[in-house]
Amino acid sequence: MDNGEIRLGTPSALPIRLATPRPLRGVGRRFGDLNVRPKLMVLHNAFFLVLTVAVYISVVEFSVRRLQEAAQREVTLVKNAFSALTLGGDETELRPYELRTGTPGEFGLPEDAVRFLFAYPGRTWQKDPSSEHVFRVLEGSPRIFRVTLPLGFYSNLLAQLKLSVFAVLGTLYVAAILLLELVIMPLYVYQPLEQMLAADAATRRGERAAELVPEEFIPGDEIGEIMRSRNETVRALRRHEDELERAAADLQRKNSELEAAKRNLESQDRLVSLGLLSASVAHEMNTPLAVLHGSIEKLLETTADPAARSRLERMIRVTSRLRKISEGLLGFSRVRDQQMSPVNARALVDEAWQLVAIDDKSKRIRFLNSIPAAAWVNGNADRLIQVFVNLLRNALLAVPADCGEIRAASQRSVLDGRPALAIRIEDNGPGIPPEVLPEIFDAFVTSRLDAKGTGLGLTVAHGIVTQHGGVLTAANGQAGGALLEVTLPAADKE
Repeated sequence: MDNGEIRLGTPSALPIRLATPRPLRGVGRRFGDLNVRPKLMVLHNAFFLVLTVAVYISVVEFSVRRLQEAAQREVTLVKNAFSALTLGGDETELRPYELRTGTPGEFGLPEDAVRFLFAYPGRTWQKDPSSEHVFRVLEGSPRIFRVTLPLGFYSNLLAQLKLSVFAVLGTLYVAAILLLELVIMPLYVYQPLEQMLAADAATRRGERAAELVPEEFIPGDEIGEIMRSRNETVRALRRHEDELERAAADLQRKNSELEAAKRNLESQDRLVSLGLLSASVAHEMNTPLAVLHGSIEKLLETTADPAARSRLERMIRVTSRLRKISEGLLGFSRVRDQQMSPVNARALVDEAWQLVAIDDKSKRIRFLNSIPAAAWVNGNADRLIQVFVNLLRNALLAVPADCGEIRAASQRSVLDGRPALAIRIEDNGPGIPPEVLPEIFDAFVTSRLDAKGTGLGLTVAHGIVTQHGGVLTAANGQAGGALLEVTLPAADKE
């Protein structure tokens, strides 16, 4: 559209300047509220009715003139032939017409007409121009001759013509209306409109498969242009919706990543603070413990008294325990570079179990690793081995020695909108006390899982998993025993 002009049909069509829109009021509003079908039916009927009346009037008017001219010519010829008739003469020209003879009484002629005819033999008398009968007295004959003009014939012919024209035009009118309303309009107007209405209804219902008008139902006229424009508009809207959905999903993912990063940052801040404290405590303890442990060992070597040796041995065990705690504190505070790479989860757990299996108790324990060989995670192998060593060692310490069982399994999962792998370590031990579960990963919290440890194993494992962008959870299994699950980002190699 340019300066109020539009082009209808093909691109080469002439522009049509649109009139200024006018609001609908009164009768125009009521007529405009009709559906398209009754509205077009009214307009078509009115158009064809006016056209039929116009054609009828034109044809009848033309025919009347022609018939009047023909009647006038024939009446003139009959009158001339009647005027030329003589007694005993040739009546051939008047045979098609009614020629009779009779008395004035038989014909019902007035006195003045009788006097005129006998006063002027050979001349014709007609009551008026519209009368069908012409009278004449022939010379030498006492009787009156009458000829009937063909005015009635032309009147009947005109009536028949009017009836025939009316019947023909009426038939054409009805045929045109039926053809228009039953064939043309349903195919080229009503069907496209119904297709658009059905597509609009599908759009409102959100049925994307039915919201576009199929190309085979779109005509090549202005209605077709509207339908194509509507299809393009719907496609554009759907593209915008898809882009908005992708943007919303991306925003949600980034928001989840931000929340996860915030949680990781808070956890890392807590671990860093705890690590600094642990390092400080361990540093302050290491030297005195080393001196104390060495002195006790020296005394133990030089003392022969059994009671004194028993007390010194207990002191050795206590200092060893303290040195183990100090080493755990240093390991907890140590920060290492994270060299991430795809790691096979099954091999990772197998290697961790080999390290744990040094304990003699492992020979009486049943260990099942059902992690698929094709399961891969993204992480640092050394650090992740430390995680699973802690989890498997805790499980080994918790299960009964005579019928203990430790199971490792995995399943696909999702972590912050990304593919992940959940690795479960489950045992048939006594489980985790409910009161310990909420703080199981806090430092120096011991349970049946870590009853013989330092209370730092699960805390260190939790910190390593968090640094990998994963999640470590603890719960009790349905059949008893502890269930620890490590969820890590899945590697592309999976």
